[in-house]
Amino acid sequence: MALMARERLIDSTIELIATNGVAATGISELIEHSDVSRRTIYVNFPGGKAELVADATKAAGKSMTAVLRALVADSSVEVALPAFGAWWTKTLKASAFDRGCPIMAAAWGRAEAPDAAEVARATIASWVEVLQTRLEADGIDPSESRSLAVTMVAGIEGAVLMCIAEKSVDPLNQTVRQLSRLLALARLA
Repeated sequence: MALMARERLIDSTIELIATNGVAATGISELIEHSDVSRRTIYVNFPGGKAELVADATKAAGKSMTAVLRALVADSSVEVALPAFGAWWTKTLKASAFDRGCPIMAAAWGRAEAPDAAEVARATIASWVEVLQTRLEADGIDPSESRSLAVTMVAGIEGAVLMCIAEKSVDPLNQTVRQLSRLLALARLA
């Protein structure tokens, strides 16, 4: 079944901001990529590009949070961390290292889409919460779990950016390996 115009616009926006960033994703590119008319954008998103980017960020955030929740639902963070690294490796290689995280792109795009940047902030906070909750369930001291969860999110997201710059998954592999060591040290504390 063909996607509705609104869904095509959201999917296209996610793809384009993950590849080009918010500032470099214009209405013309969105029209061409989603194969809709200019009028369709404003009918579905009266607030224009800023509203579309915010809604796309919400959709991407829900999707990526669901991936993270699924990974930690039945597995310890020690198991989930390499699995999340493998998910990013697949994503990066599938795009020939041209596509990054749409949530980080939205965060960087605050000047053009402030509501999307706020959605990105809330999404990142939810990732930290998911990891923190799982870390505590895995026996990590609550006084350390939040900073460890923040470090994990920051490390993975930073590694993704480095992978794009280097056109290699090596930074991600190294980051996952070091985060795993950090997690092991936290267990000893």
